[in-house]
Amino acid sequence: MPDLLAQSLALPGLWALVGTVFVAGIVYGFAGFGAALVFMPLGSALLPIEVAVAAFAVSALSSFVTVVPRAWSLVDKGGVAVMVFCAAISASLGLWVLRVADLTALRWAVIAVTAVTLIALVAGWRYRTRPTLATRSAVGFATGFVGGATGLLGPVMVLFQLAGSDSIATSRATALVFLTVTSLLLLPLMAIQGMLTPPAVALGLIFLLPYGAGTRLGAALFQPGLERFYRIVAYFVILAALVLGLPLWDQGI
Repeated sequence: MPDLLAQSLALPGLWALVGTVFVAGIVYGFAGFGAALVFMPLGSALLPIEVAVAAFAVSALSSFVTVVPRAWSLVDKGGVAVMVFCAAISASLGLWVLRVADLTALRWAVIAVTAVTLIALVAGWRYRTRPTLATRSAVGFATGFVGGATGLLGPVMVLFQLAGSDSIATSRATALVFLTVTSLLLLPLMAIQGMLTPPAVALGLIFLLPYGAGTRLGAALFQPGLERFYRIVAYFVILAALVLGLPLWDQGI
């Protein structure tokens, strides 16, 4: 491991990656999601995509120390447990689809559904009933499947939270706990897929401190009373995810 750490420290562009990880942590600590959106464009440009994904997943473990303890008391533990369980199951299917399906069609479908939901939320639509077990299960399955197939774990779950009647503080806390725990459970799936290599783990360990510092700073910036500002930030992060996820970029358009 010391040799791997030394090799990682000599990686070209490392400090740009470290700075990006720090910013990604700030976004995650404040909004409760969106970290991968910030990191992956640069990470996938400087690293093999599987190394970038795995290293970032390892670095995200710092969230268990920096933001999850404070968020834990605000969440519906039973509801989150159901969504995490369902997401962990469907993520395997999403990873399989990633290997065999027509990804362009899948990504357009995900973008269309997410865009319509986002437009409805911006226009003021909300659901007023308390989510049932079936609803939470469906959201968990959808989040895990979309996350496994496209890498977008956050938007589906966050759109569900923002459409409900929970306070912004509760919605953010739920997203933080759900995404952090789900990311942990995805690590064994990455190992099975051969993505959790020693170089990726070593790089992830380097990212642990800046990501953790960023999440702590982002959490400090969050103010529960600024609900309108929080929603605007969340909507823009989701919009950015939609734009960056367009299959058009794969075609060089």
